[in-house]
Amino acid sequence: MLAGAIVSEVTASLSLKGALDRPALYGVVVIGYVVAFVLLALALRSGLALGVAYGIWGALGVAGTAGLSAVIFDEPLTGVMLAGVGLVIAGVLLVELGSQLATRKAVV
Repeated sequence: MLAGAIVSEVTASLSLKGALDRPALYGVVVIGYVVAFVLLALALRSGLALGVAYGIWGALGVAGTAGLSAVIFDEPLTGVMLAGVGLVIAGVLLVELGSQLATRKAVV
């Protein structure tokens, strides 16, 4: 469900850029964001922690959108930008590790 939410959000974001030239893509934008939020809610309902789910969704959404916008729209993707995406992903990993640590301490 979370992977679907990420794909839907990235699709909606890329369609938003494309809709500047092709207004019909605004429908894809709306549907994509609605589907993304519904799937994220379902992932949360299945027991995924909010901080972890939102962090993964956000980080992979940023990475996917940046990478695909470079390919599709020929937007720049510099080393500094890649480092920033790496830091976002590293931050999400730290949140996940912290969440696991907190869960272990609560159980013990």
